[in-house]
Amino acid sequence: MAFFRRNTGDSDRWVVVGLGNPGDRYAGTRHNAGAMVVDRLAEQLGAKLKVHKSGTLVAEGALAGEKVAVARPTSYMNESGRNVRALLDFYKTPLERFILVQDEIDIPFGEVRLKLGGGTAGHNGLKSVANHLSSKEFLRIRIGVGRPRGSKEAADHVLQRFSGAERAELPDLIERSADAVERVIEAGPERAMNEFNTR
Repeated sequence: MAFFRRNTGDSDRWVVVGLGNPGDRYAGTRHNAGAMVVDRLAEQLGAKLKVHKSGTLVAEGALAGEKVAVARPTSYMNESGRNVRALLDFYKTPLERFILVQDEIDIPFGEVRLKLGGGTAGHNGLKSVANHLSSKEFLRIRIGVGRPRGSKEAADHVLQRFSGAERAELPDLIERSADAVERVIEAGPERAMNEFNTR
């Protein structure tokens, strides 16, 4: 059952969601890489993120000639699936036009990879989204944040801010991740995956 009635005429709109945690405490942390990409995409759209009744912040516009809504949940990472489901129900967006942007510790820092479906690999935000959508068959833009060194726990690693050296490279990483989103919309998932995953 849909949470909300969709906006009239938006059935062909792409929906892009970037995962993160709300508030200043988590701003700039590795776990918020997906939300950073959505912020960048909103800038490209020339639109401000506004509070939406789905429990997300949403900006609408056009990328690669296609209507798009970019969003970031206002809930914490492990509860973000409910907001994502409500947003997709509002737009009546099929999974084929849904893109999730997330941080990924199993990918070295600075790399961007695309993946369609697959497991959640212990990522609580990804797990929440898959559970609420009752499917893992959606496209993920995976932003490499690398694994922690030594005995540091993965959970502590992703909730910490990027290192000084990483921050110097972060703008380029966010830009390339935003480019990946646009390329999916422009050329389709398969072609975008072939281009980004073989670099």
